[in-house]
Amino acid sequence: MSHSSAVTSASERLHALDALRAIALLLGIVLHAAMSFVWASPRFWIIQDIHPSLILNLLSFTIHVFRMTTFFLMAGFFARMSFRRRGSLGFVRDRLQRIALPLVIGWPLVYVPIALIVIWAANFPNGGPLQGASGWMPALPNFRLTHLWFLYVLLELYVAMLLLRGVIVRLDASGALRALIDRLFASAIRNPLAPLVLAIPFGIAFWLDPRWGYSMEVRTPDQSLITNAQAWICFGTAFGVGWLLHRRVDLLRLIERRWLAHLLLAIVLILTCFVLAGVMISAPGAPKLPYSFATLRLVAIVLYASAIWVTTFAAIGLVLRFMSGFSPTWRYLADASYWLYLIHIPIVMALQVALSQFDWPGLVKFAIILVVALPPMLASYHLLVRFTFIGAVLNGRRAEKRILPQGGIATA
Repeated sequence: MSHSSAVTSASERLHALDALRAIALLLGIVLHAAMSFVWASPRFWIIQDIHPSLILNLLSFTIHVFRMTTFFLMAGFFARMSFRRRGSLGFVRDRLQRIALPLVIGWPLVYVPIALIVIWAANFPNGGPLQGASGWMPALPNFRLTHLWFLYVLLELYVAMLLLRGVIVRLDASGALRALIDRLFASAIRNPLAPLVLAIPFGIAFWLDPRWGYSMEVRTPDQSLITNAQAWICFGTAFGVGWLLHRRVDLLRLIERRWLAHLLLAIVLILTCFVLAGVMISAPGAPKLPYSFATLRLVAIVLYASAIWVTTFAAIGLVLRFMSGFSPTWRYLADASYWLYLIHIPIVMALQVALSQFDWPGLVKFAIILVVALPPMLASYHLLVRFTFIGAVLNGRRAEKRILPQGGIATA
């Protein structure tokens, strides 16, 4: 392959992965819009709709399986790319601007309306603060990071990776250790069982959490400034895999070739885990089962940890296979997704509360929430963010307006 074609191929893969990062954020909006329609006891969202939906339950479960692991893998991949381009100081300045600043400024702007909506939801049956949750007034170390917890964890991972890299570079002046790590990583990814190998630290993290099984997920670190060990292990592993994958971008082609096998296995694992989650929730009150809850939990841990990585690999393979190449639409959505995700929670929550008591099918109300929420959110991005200093902060650059020959306005 010539140098020019190699550069083009790499560029196409980056377009696909940038789209995947945007998809992970946009799926977060879909996930949160579906949360009020998921039946759970005890309730885990600020409002539970009078018409829960099994389809939306499965949709939210599916998104929950892989979304954040995929996001943190992409974050690690693009973090190393930024580090290589900017150097240490440039990387730190860029992360402070694009991650730390939105967290510090954005948190009070979303926290206040969220708190007000929770108070409003308390006026409805099956709504309001969650049972056993800490108070809404921030008190250290308990601190409701809301959906912005991912920014806080990203900052922690950046610091950890820079420190680890600094130690390795100091101890490995010849580069032999880094070359060995690259070879071992490449060997692991080339193995068809790679997702199962990467699932091992996830499974260990789940096993060490006695509460895991009553809730099948990676425990979200959104209630405290002290990030729980499970989130550190799981999201840290994904971030590290992304960092190493950028060192060996040739491995992306291998993941792309396996997209169909990973997708089919992911569907089987997700459906199995979904059924298993229902069995585990009902197990304590069910008639005596022929197997213990501990056995059921161990099976769930193995299957769910595997589902996370198989689905993550399937998602990467799918975008590489079908979304490579530049797309103006996905470029725009990739830029917009960050802003949309930052602002969406209060808007979605307000619509969920407003619609919660209407005697309409859950799927209809879910569609209304998305149809009503997304257009004004996109408009706010285009009018208030894309061509302003806010866009420069969030995306690292300010888009320029370009006048088309016909007199229309195109976005850069």
